[in-house]
Amino acid sequence: MASVPSLASTVQQRLAEGLSAALPEAGSADPLLRRSDRADFQANGILALAKRLKGNPRELATKVVEAIPANDVLKDIEVSGPGFLNITVSDAAIVNTLAARYADARLGVPFAEDAGTTVIDYAQPNVAKEMHVGHLRSAVIGAAMVEILEFTGEKVVRRHHIGDWGTQFGMLIQYLIEHPHELDHKSEGADAEVSGEEAMSNLNRLYKASRALFDSDEEFKTRARARVVDLQAGDEETLALWQRFVDESKIYFYSVFEKLDMDIRDPDIVGESGYNDMLQETCRILEESGVAVRSEGALCVFFDDVKGPDGNPVPLIVQKSDGGFGYAATDLSAIRDRVRNLKASTLLYVVDARQSLHFKMVFETARRAGWLNDEVKAHQLAFGTVLGKDGKPFKTREGETVRLVDLLDEAIERATAVVEEKKEKAGLTDEEVVENGRYVGIGAVKYADLSTSAVRDYEFDLDQMVSLNGDTSVYLQYAYARIQSIKRNVTDAEPVAHPELELAPAERALGLHLDQFGAAIAEVAEEYAPHKLAAYLYQLASHLTAFYDQCPVMKAETRELKENRLFLVDLTARTLHQGMALLGIRTPERL
Repeated sequence: MASVPSLASTVQQRLAEGLSAALPEAGSADPLLRRSDRADFQANGILALAKRLKGNPRELATKVVEAIPANDVLKDIEVSGPGFLNITVSDAAIVNTLAARYADARLGVPFAEDAGTTVIDYAQPNVAKEMHVGHLRSAVIGAAMVEILEFTGEKVVRRHHIGDWGTQFGMLIQYLIEHPHELDHKSEGADAEVSGEEAMSNLNRLYKASRALFDSDEEFKTRARARVVDLQAGDEETLALWQRFVDESKIYFYSVFEKLDMDIRDPDIVGESGYNDMLQETCRILEESGVAVRSEGALCVFFDDVKGPDGNPVPLIVQKSDGGFGYAATDLSAIRDRVRNLKASTLLYVVDARQSLHFKMVFETARRAGWLNDEVKAHQLAFGTVLGKDGKPFKTREGETVRLVDLLDEAIERATAVVEEKKEKAGLTDEEVVENGRYVGIGAVKYADLSTSAVRDYEFDLDQMVSLNGDTSVYLQYAYARIQSIKRNVTDAEPVAHPELELAPAERALGLHLDQFGAAIAEVAEEYAPHKLAAYLYQLASHLTAFYDQCPVMKAETRELKENRLFLVDLTARTLHQGMALLGIRTPERL
């Protein structure tokens, strides 16, 4: 089905027609329509137009209103103040528009067939290292943007740029050669299931032991450094052992992402090592084109606006003076690969705001080299830090970084306790309590992250996150479950739209907000702003609460009224379900 025009776009069209009929000299002037507290919509465009035409804005506004023919959408237009138009739409127009959304599986949200290709770089854990709270935001924000962009029609390529290369692997591999059973599993047999905890336990133990030896034994340090050379030279035995570390880490990564209710696929993981073969060529192209120059033996790119505290230029170092490659060489090679081979039109990097200067320099270098241009753009979706209740970066009581898996387990535990309290009233089985506890706990963590503007820091407060009150995912999940409960309990009516009925104020407010879903999705996708979708859904649940207070469904006075209210709440449930799914959050049927 084609997308459903919103009431705002229909009103905009009627006003534009009135403008061109009353004031042909105005050309295609924008009525500047927006939602209003004084009416359904307000148009402010005539003020600027009057200035341009040197006319009286109230007189021009009156002429425009008189030029709009009677129609079934606009119920009332009032000229207000110096020339504003306060517009009220008809109840029938609201219900008819919502009925068209209801009839569409996509709720009338447009799908762009000819959208471009976006490569999203997110969820970037490091091989042989434990995931901590700092990995949460990249994973959650990135996964939400994947869903949102795909829903609007964008072709999305996921890329997990894991840290799987570097000097520390010489230390790890050499230690494993000398202690060959350190990565062995307790589980036996080829088909034995290895838990993420066991995999991480092995890696942690090996990392700590190898680090201790590296720091205390000069001969081992020498052997470890020689092993780095073997790794970079592609020695088969060394590469095979390196692969063991990658595979062991993936067992652990996947267990954490599964707990986060996220889909991470093997082909999407292309780590730093994936670009090794391109590094020399990237440097050659940059040097030959003059984009990068040699400075004290290193290959550097300089920028007029990037200077250190001493006032001297701070370059992007693509290749070190000893011939080694830094992050810049890998990131620039990744851009080449994503543009040339993946045919990307947009590169989206969900990366910590503290790396903003690095990516600014990398993107500018890629532009100078011609890899980025007007047709191919790169954007860093920068995010802030997760803070504790003390307003400082989230740490354990011992001052260590919080393990991500511990944080998720505690959220599930807290949420399960909340669900347990509602068990009898909601008629939940023990299995449903466990399942819903997981959905509520993980949803709470994701929503707290996604409901904050990405670039801002936010405070991690589990007590608030799993609360049934306030701007939380539990409040939204409960709103959805409550609608499902009403639908189960109404046995004498089905959801049916009745445009002939007069709407109560709470029904109008709910209906007008439901109609904004498509516009909200478009804005979120364009601005890479999932917090705006969270805000839309919270407002929707708030309108629903007001609706319940004023408009009984099961005890509606007439059958038609009951059907129309069932229609409104069912569309609300579907909108909540779709919106939450785009944020990566489940909506249980009973809660």
